[in-house]
Amino acid sequence: MSRKIAALVALVLVLAACTNPTAGLRLTIATGLPGGVYNSLGTALAKEWAAQTGIAQPTVLETNGSGENLIKLRTGQANVTICAADLATEEISNQGLHSPRALARIYDDYFHIVVRDEAPIQHLHDLAGKRVAIGAKNSGVEFIAGHLLKLPGQGFEADPPRTVNMNLVQSREALLSGQIDAFFWSGGLPTRDIAQLAQAIPLRLVDMSEVMTEIRAEYRYYSAATIPVTTYRLRNSSPVTTLVVANLLLVTDEMPAAAAKVLTQGIFESQKDLASVNTAANSIDIRSAVETQPVPLHEGALEYYRDEKA
Repeated sequence: MSRKIAALVALVLVLAACTNPTAGLRLTIATGLPGGVYNSLGTALAKEWAAQTGIAQPTVLETNGSGENLIKLRTGQANVTICAADLATEEISNQGLHSPRALARIYDDYFHIVVRDEAPIQHLHDLAGKRVAIGAKNSGVEFIAGHLLKLPGQGFEADPPRTVNMNLVQSREALLSGQIDAFFWSGGLPTRDIAQLAQAIPLRLVDMSEVMTEIRAEYRYYSAATIPVTTYRLRNSSPVTTLVVANLLLVTDEMPAAAAKVLTQGIFESQKDLASVNTAANSIDIRSAVETQPVPLHEGALEYYRDEKA
């Protein structure tokens, strides 16, 4: 190959890279535990983004959830993650290396307080002195638990619950064997492990209606919703009022706007494929995707939504 031809080929490659906003982009996605929604959606997104853009297959990290995901995002160990909005909101004020920016609100998690049907636990305050699994260390479940167990008037100051960190699988087995009296979980509906446990032993969910007004007044990132009776085979005779928190797909403020725009577009182009992996992706909607406040949208994502008039 002559020098002129070689120079021309090099110029073409450079120009191609300049017009491709994801050229050279390498993604590391912090997700969650195997089998969970975070992990399944993150793994599916990695596959879809690679196919859509031609980037190298993103690295998918298994984690304990939102808390650990934010640590990895903050320290640069990951540049994409899924995270609960409550933890992401707290992270905005953190002076870490990388500040989170949202690509989209993707689906909502429902908080579960799971007990055996025969347990004398009908309200949050009934957990005083009880053995309670509050989620894995550095998880979104543990973060919510920290708020709930600090609520005044529940009797927890005098007789605090005996808490232990367990992930969902560990919590399920511990309740089944009688090692704990209750466990906390925050996830989509239905959560498979809870549905499976309900087939083994009679279960109930604890209603949180008595404390939701106080919780929402204190923490702006939570809302209230109901878990229908038909969601699980439980002994509850009526829907259960509970706390709901949105899940956000996050990147860092260091991601180029053009790349963020392409990735955001890819979320919606691959929604059907994502939903085939996990039904939580059915909740992805371009109109609600922009509702990430107070976590700001990445400027590239915002440009995409403006183009789509979302």
